[in-house]
Amino acid sequence: MSIPGLLPNALAVDPDLGPPFFGALLRVTWQHVRDQMFRAIHAAGFTDFQEAHFAVFSYPLPDGVRPSELARQKRMSRQAINYLLVQLEALGYIERRAPEGSDRRLIYMTARGRRLAETIFDCLRRLHREWACEIGEARFNEFLAVLKQLSARAQN
Repeated sequence: MSIPGLLPNALAVDPDLGPPFFGALLRVTWQHVRDQMFRAIHAAGFTDFQEAHFAVFSYPLPDGVRPSELARQKRMSRQAINYLLVQLEALGYIERRAPEGSDRRLIYMTARGRRLAETIFDCLRRLHREWACEIGEARFNEFLAVLKQLSARAQN
């Protein structure tokens, strides 16, 4: 796996000596993943999707959630999330409607939004296979287990 912008010997630095610290390594890796997803999205024909839209189209996906809850989940202001929702609704990725028996409008993914999400998932599955092949399935599964453990702890 070659991650642009990261020197090969940077990964060999003793963590006790200093940078790059794990946060920087996570950021560089995440940027690589995000670039791969963005390329896959555009290659699939969703050329109107912008990088800023990842703020909404990230885990968990925005389906059946109130805009204020989405803003809380994504750690964004309601104004900022609404700005993105207006764009995504105009592009046909989401819709805002009130469920039957309610007057509160929720965000729902449209069929186009679900196709976009599946494109993202396909890209992530491909990266999963590539990385598991590159570092070995056992090591990759351990990597995932550690990330899941740390993610669960971070959400508490």
